[in-house]
Amino acid sequence: MRRRWYYWKRRFRADRPALLLFLIFLLAAFLLAENRSEVRGFGKKLYEQYGVRAAQIFLEGWFPGQSGAGTENMRYPVGNELFRYLEESEETEIAGEDPAYRKLLSGRQTAKVREDPKTDENGSRMEREPETAEQGTGGEKPVEEETVAVKPAGSVVIREKLADYDYLMKQFYNVHTTAAAGRELIDAGQFLRMDLSLQKSEEEPQILIYHTHSQEAYADYPENPDATVVNVGARLAELLEERGYRVIHDTSVYDLKDGKLDRSSAYTYALDGISGILQKYPSVDVVLDLHRDGVSEGTRLVTEIGGKETAKIMFFNGTSQTPEGPIEYLPNPNRTANLAFSFQLQLLASERYPGFARKIYLKGLRYNLHVRARSALIEVGAQTNTYAEAVNAMEPLADILCRVLEGE
Repeated sequence: MRRRWYYWKRRFRADRPALLLFLIFLLAAFLLAENRSEVRGFGKKLYEQYGVRAAQIFLEGWFPGQSGAGTENMRYPVGNELFRYLEESEETEIAGEDPAYRKLLSGRQTAKVREDPKTDENGSRMEREPETAEQGTGGEKPVEEETVAVKPAGSVVIREKLADYDYLMKQFYNVHTTAAAGRELIDAGQFLRMDLSLQKSEEEPQILIYHTHSQEAYADYPENPDATVVNVGARLAELLEERGYRVIHDTSVYDLKDGKLDRSSAYTYALDGISGILQKYPSVDVVLDLHRDGVSEGTRLVTEIGGKETAKIMFFNGTSQTPEGPIEYLPNPNRTANLAFSFQLQLLASERYPGFARKIYLKGLRYNLHVRARSALIEVGAQTNTYAEAVNAMEPLADILCRVLEGE
């Protein structure tokens, strides 16, 4: 027994540098887990260069006979499991059933549900775009630190540096691991050169507002039955009409089926619905899908604008492309224009209302943004925001929308 103990003791001393390096790597990964996307990118490189060899030394020394093919087949599960945990936990932290949904559904007896969805403008049944997580858009969001109300204080964007890809990505974007966002796709110069202005018309509707997830509600629901994202959309429609645009506000329910929440099919039903509207009103050139985000309960997405506590917003883009390549069954001929639209809005928001817009979130699917060049998916606050804060956000949002559409 003593001889075996001395054997393990010698092995530990011999392998101590490799083990120490590996333990430091594990500790750093967990401590920095709040920045998972950056940790994964850096950690995987570090693991491939050093961690794999450390794990191999450990396995070869402590478990004789496990080297060679056996070790290679194991693929060093500790490191691989760590990265799997970091990727999955980004989703599960804010996944699951939304408490605000439970409150809303508990008080709802009936709901208007589309029984016979139409086909799209090409006459074909569209594919399902999977809904993910509780955020209400189909994209996991980075969990932000608790935010208190702050007063905007000047632009923090340096326009001269927008040609720097690294600066651009750090300043403007959060990229999910499912999305591809290379230099060939994210080009501020190209985005700013695109003319997304729109001539106002007094005769034909030009803007469509709808809600893929109409059941999303705010912190004061159901005590305040108006505290839903649909009513926030009604306020945005009102403000845009005051600025001279004709607006259609689609209040159809796309995320309930037979009285039950069906978020996995919501984008399919929504595409059917808005395709019919766009066929009926081809003059519509702007399509806005308004959502309410889902975050951890300790997070407050709020800033101060004009002396009022205001919910933060976030623009969300699908890239129709993963790091492995394009998603062939989700083509988006308007992808560059969609990205340009959200970027121009984001840039204007950062200059006029610093702190109002969170970074643009990119994910790999499409989210029905392909229907028009000027399509945007917008998150207005989260379940921890009040309805008043969300409504207050509509004034600066309407302002930046109109300024971009007016060619500013």
